[in-house]
Amino acid sequence: MREMKDSGVAWIGEIPHSWNVVRNKGLIFEVNERCEADTDLPLLSVSEYYGIAPKAEKIADGDYISRAESLKDYKICHVDDVVMNIMLAWKRAQGVSNFNGIVSPAYCVYRKKENAPINMAYYHYLIRSDLYISVFKRYSTGIIDSRLRLYPDKFLALYSHVPPLEEQQKIAAHLDRKCTQIDALISNAQQQIEKLKAYKQSIINETVTKGIEPDVPLKNSGVEWIGMIPEHWGIVRGKVVLKLLSRTVQENDEVITCFRDGEVTLRKNRREDGFTFSDKEIGYQGVEPNDLVIHGMDGFAGAIGVSDSRGKASPVLIVCDSEQNKRFLMYYFRSLAYRNIFLALSTGIRVRSCDLRWNKLSVLPVVLPPITDQQKIAAYIDHKYSQIDKLIALKQQKIEKLQQYKKSLIYEYVTGKKEV
Repeated sequence: MREMKDSGVAWIGEIPHSWNVVRNKGLIFEVNERCEADTDLPLLSVSEYYGIAPKAEKIADGDYISRAESLKDYKICHVDDVVMNIMLAWKRAQGVSNFNGIVSPAYCVYRKKENAPINMAYYHYLIRSDLYISVFKRYSTGIIDSRLRLYPDKFLALYSHVPPLEEQQKIAAHLDRKCTQIDALISNAQQQIEKLKAYKQSIINETVTKGIEPDVPLKNSGVEWIGMIPEHWGIVRGKVVLKLLSRTVQENDEVITCFRDGEVTLRKNRREDGFTFSDKEIGYQGVEPNDLVIHGMDGFAGAIGVSDSRGKASPVLIVCDSEQNKRFLMYYFRSLAYRNIFLALSTGIRVRSCDLRWNKLSVLPVVLPPITDQQKIAAYIDHKYSQIDKLIALKQQKIEKLQQYKKSLIYEYVTGKKEV
């Protein structure tokens, strides 16, 4: 058992006898170096998930490296500098950089003081640990979470655990090894999830155009991106099978959202996910259970489903009725999304501003099996999806346990609860 002592700081509590606590202002100081517009330094991003990294490595397809017209006056960051998004410090959006680069002018950059008794690799783990995240939230200024800011004077006034330098180095090296192992397991599980999701898409793509019966005679659909279909199936335009709805909004209606995984439900059921609409309700429409809903902006990503609730929805949602099997139509339109057909038909200069309108949906070729085939296909996909979703849920649980283990491991070592 390690010999412990009182740190003198209530929220830190006891620390190993050989450790100290030091205010951050005794370890680091804020810097404010600015760059010129024609800098060659890479733009760095600050994330709660991975810390500091070149933004070009993390950028999403179709997005921009920066929305700013110029990078002039962006802040310069050097290796071993602390970079913090002060608006998201309470969500772990800070870390010690392994790169020279530039960051948003809204971020804070801190640099180690000369001869300060701190190892920056250890400090990276410390300021991203659960204990420090909770303290950062407590000392942030703001009324609600989305407005919280951890200003430099507050951050620099806080205390940090400071073990002897040699022990800091050992802790950082040990956590590097353990976290690399855990991250590899997480990455492997995430890859398996992606393969299962790809398998889900392949099931849709195959069954909505070929059916589930083997060896049925096929014919050419006459549509290049549909290809061959069963002989007894037809091809019609969207307006033949879809009826565009424009329901009135009722007084007590709550907001309905169509999410990218295809769930169409009250937004309050999933506050943390999906597309968030403006509070302005101009043009909102009523939605009933069993309405087929296609997201006019996110449909390309699979935001297509059948509503499970009564509510009101933004005019960006295309709400339809049909005499056909709506779950079959839902899966058919999702297959078009997954094969980028919607993306090709949409208007918009960027992926996230694609706009699919009724006038295009109404003339879109739709594969039309007999209603009994539609029912069988929808039931088959529902069953297969249920099986795959259970496997995905198990993989996700594994990831969450690994992530929690990683956080607890970091906390225990950087606070002296465990000894290397």
